[in-house]
Amino acid sequence: MSLKTFVDRHVGLSVADIEAMTQEMGYQSLDTLIDKTIPADIRLKTPLKLDDAMTEEAYLKHIKAIASKNKLYDTYIGMGYYDTHTPSVILRNIFENPSWYTSYTPYQAEISQGRLEALLNFQTAIIGLTKMELANSSLLDEGTAAAEAMLMTFNLRSRQAVKNEVKKFFVDKNIFPQTLALLEVRAKPFQIELVVDDFKTIQLDNTFFGAMVQYPAADGKIEDYRHFTETAKSVDIKVSVAADIMSLALLTPPGEWGADIVFGSTQRFGIPMGFGGPHAAYFATMEKYKRNMPGRIIGVSVDAEEKPALRMALQTREQHIKREKATSNICTAQALLATMAGMYAIYHGQEGIRAIATDIHNKAVCLSENLAKAGITQENESFFDTLKLTHVDAVSIRKKALQQHINLNYINDTTIGISINETTTTSDLETLFHLFSDNDFIADASTTQAIPATLKRTSAFLEEAVFNTYHTETEMMRYIKKLERKDISLTHSMISLGSCTMKLNAATEMLPLSWPEFGKLHPFVPQDQAEGYHELIDGLGKALLEITGFKGITFQPNSGAAGEYTGLMLIRAYHEDRGEGHRNIILIPSSAHGTNPASSVMAGNKVVVVDCDEHGNIDINDLKAKAELHKDNLSGFMVTYPSTHGVYESKIKEMIEIIHQYGGLVYMDGANMNAQVGLTNPAAIGADVCHLNLHKTFAIPHGGGGPGVGPVAVNEKLIEYLPTNPVVSTNDNPKAIKAVASAPYGSAFVLPISYGYIKMLGEEGLTMSSKIAILNANYLAHKLKSFFPVLYTGENGTVAHEMILDINPLRHASGISETDISKRLMDFGFHAPTLSFPVHGTLMVEPTESESLDELLRFVETMELIRQEMDKVQAGEWSLEDNPLVNAPHTLDSVVSEEWNHHYSRETAVYPLPWIRDNKFFPAVARVNDAYGDRNLMCTCDPIDAYRETSLSFHHLETN
Repeated sequence: MSLKTFVDRHVGLSVADIEAMTQEMGYQSLDTLIDKTIPADIRLKTPLKLDDAMTEEAYLKHIKAIASKNKLYDTYIGMGYYDTHTPSVILRNIFENPSWYTSYTPYQAEISQGRLEALLNFQTAIIGLTKMELANSSLLDEGTAAAEAMLMTFNLRSRQAVKNEVKKFFVDKNIFPQTLALLEVRAKPFQIELVVDDFKTIQLDNTFFGAMVQYPAADGKIEDYRHFTETAKSVDIKVSVAADIMSLALLTPPGEWGADIVFGSTQRFGIPMGFGGPHAAYFATMEKYKRNMPGRIIGVSVDAEEKPALRMALQTREQHIKREKATSNICTAQALLATMAGMYAIYHGQEGIRAIATDIHNKAVCLSENLAKAGITQENESFFDTLKLTHVDAVSIRKKALQQHINLNYINDTTIGISINETTTTSDLETLFHLFSDNDFIADASTTQAIPATLKRTSAFLEEAVFNTYHTETEMMRYIKKLERKDISLTHSMISLGSCTMKLNAATEMLPLSWPEFGKLHPFVPQDQAEGYHELIDGLGKALLEITGFKGITFQPNSGAAGEYTGLMLIRAYHEDRGEGHRNIILIPSSAHGTNPASSVMAGNKVVVVDCDEHGNIDINDLKAKAELHKDNLSGFMVTYPSTHGVYESKIKEMIEIIHQYGGLVYMDGANMNAQVGLTNPAAIGADVCHLNLHKTFAIPHGGGGPGVGPVAVNEKLIEYLPTNPVVSTNDNPKAIKAVASAPYGSAFVLPISYGYIKMLGEEGLTMSSKIAILNANYLAHKLKSFFPVLYTGENGTVAHEMILDINPLRHASGISETDISKRLMDFGFHAPTLSFPVHGTLMVEPTESESLDELLRFVETMELIRQEMDKVQAGEWSLEDNPLVNAPHTLDSVVSEEWNHHYSRETAVYPLPWIRDNKFFPAVARVNDAYGDRNLMCTCDPIDAYRETSLSFHHLETN
């Protein structure tokens, strides 16, 4: 390998390391290990047909040339996407900061206090702006949040309503078309009848379970929904409101006029449009619905020292645990974007947000009044930011606007929408006005507002201290850094999470995301303004199809779980098109990801679990028996490959042939694709469809719990059903499913990362990355197995790219649990492996290809010492009640305290190995009390310091 190639930057091992490691394990070469690990009958016979690898310098020139093909027009399309100013202090210190974008989902609370506080701030801002009682820490986008609201109200039906088969859901016709398309797709599996009509004339009765309106409405009107809401609630109909978050600074919030659920996008809070995403959706509801609300809730608990500590609350609601009984398949949030939006609220505060909203509104009023004086009909009497011009020649206006590099919302040939945004200047208003009139433009036309007096906001918001403290850049920078220092990320050490592939997110891959050519594009601009994006998406799509062996792809799904759902809906459409819509049985191995059964249920299927044998492999006899039993109704089979147990199952092709024999299709979960690229692929094993986790295999960073991207690739059978979009078509086939995300290409803004990853690695680098991922996992298994049993291996005694360490026998012998080990790892500066998944009482380890041999050996040394500590407990040298493992993690406060009542030294607690002194990470809190947090759900903030000052006397929500 040449030192000039990107693969040498991405892969953590040298040639000498590879040779030494393979020899230590008894293999002649790396290829010998790969040959023993991957079944020969699924190996690719020829190399991938991809472009040669680019150097980083060449790639930056290449991507700059692509970016230059995107045209930066002034865009006033609106429809849920608006240009915005990202404060530089947030852009620099969060968006461009690997400590924020490489951190993992905060399941391990003690080393995640910074991002947990940031997400708590986000929740608090949402609760204040909506005046609801409870908010989660973000969903994927506004359209999918709408779908979650519909399904949540569906699941909240009374027993009598369920018995009476109440399945009608009202949607006001003045809603964004992309949102309606998503509702139509998500309603179908549950046989929900959407009634799309005018909220002013609809006759609501007890045949409806829910209703949805938009505020302001899609055409910009501010409607008064108070009477409608009262009527709905009088017949037990729950009302969901899609609300523009910026408008709520000026409008009466839905929580004050009776809404049950309020949702929307926080894109307006400093997040670039990015051709459609990622953007953090928000979702707020009543406290009594906390166990039904989708997504993650950040709550306040206490730690082992009785000090306040943050954690993800009510985690048992998540689909990983509830599986086929889950009411949502939400896995990924948009944590990084939620963090940025929350920081935007902190930086501006109530006064600043109100000033931005007022400026937007005043400019819209100014333009409206100028147009009225010029004789242009502006239909909206009440509005926040959007004008609706009627009786105009939209065709000629469009031609004139494009000549001046302006995009408007052309509703039809005589109707135009104009949405003003935060970046709009007075000069911009004058330019807009002169598209319609040659009259003089009067900049200070009026100081009146177009908000009805009865709907003007009178209540305060963002009153908490955190929103009233950090308004200078110096203070904001220090606050962000204070939170950053509380979190472990890839900037600190290896994050060895099985199934999550926490690999290098290279700086060169990330740099283009800061360029306006990618950030400032609206998703609904004409195609010729987004030629760069289309070239990138087409190029990435072709590369992923070559990698998977498939023929068609969609980039719409905003997460892996959304990709699963999409794939299953494609299978559903395929069967329905063939007159076999009754096929609704999905076979799923007991080892599968929790999202698999949850997604299957969301797609209207019934789950039948297939057993695994004692070696962790799918029991092929059980699979065959259940496929035959359900042959008349068999829809498909969901399988992860390599398996969730970290093994390449040798009979995978036989399993797939069984499913095909009985008329089903095979969905391959792409979570473990990092062990396939260049070596095998879903088409080679015989699958029909797969999703790819771009935030795993293809280097998009996890961002503390999102963004994720889950494109779906399919074979010829399913191409015609790939999803489209009602505004910008992505599939003209009439059989296409309507939409699975709001934007045509989902979270397009982060696709340059995966594009760069593939371009700079090329075929050889991609294949080498897969091989090294397998090598590193097998090397760790080889080194660790003498003190922690490896639960499953393949027929030749090897693992894939991850392994499961069985703690159960050691726990029974010593009393030390897998949780104790995970907490003790924090004292060594390591994030815990995946805990008790997919097998209870285990740790699942995935080192990835990006880690160095030195880092692997540090992890081995750490695990060996932890085993020695467990042995001391087992031997009685340390008591089970007082030892470094059960007391872990140890905080700085605990070891500098005058009191030290443990039977081991402070040095053993915090410096158990010499090299830790050089780069010590102190967890911000001691072990968090999860049970206390679930009993006392506190999901809004004063700053955490305020909680310390008042001990635990702050307000909380009692949980059942």
